[in-house]
Amino acid sequence: MTVTVITLLKRRDGMSKADFIAYYEERHRRIGEKVLAGYATRYVRRFLFPMDGEDHICDADVVMEIDFPDKARMEEFFASAAQPDVAAMISEDEARLFDRARIRTFTVEEHFSRLPSAEE
Repeated sequence: MTVTVITLLKRRDGMSKADFIAYYEERHRRIGEKVLAGYATRYVRRFLFPMDGEDHICDADVVMEIDFPDKARMEEFFASAAQPDVAAMISEDEARLFDRARIRTFTVEEHFSRLPSAEE
């Protein structure tokens, strides 16, 4: 059974949204791909753009989603990411990008609704 982990991430103070997205996609994403390889089946970044334009009051700039094939594989990943060399690589780059005090990580339980089409 797939396990999805969602993390809410806020860019560090003084970094523009454009610079944040560029750095994440050009550099930090590659670290994620490297450490997740062999553990995760999906790694998605969903950058947030508040519809009311009030970006400065938003608690997150990106929702990161990672799917694991099962709970055991997720736990193996987190154990590998806690190894000192891996943890240092991740945290050093996170400090360049995120307000680390505001990082929040969750597992999710999905519930779906079937919605009728416009013709129904």
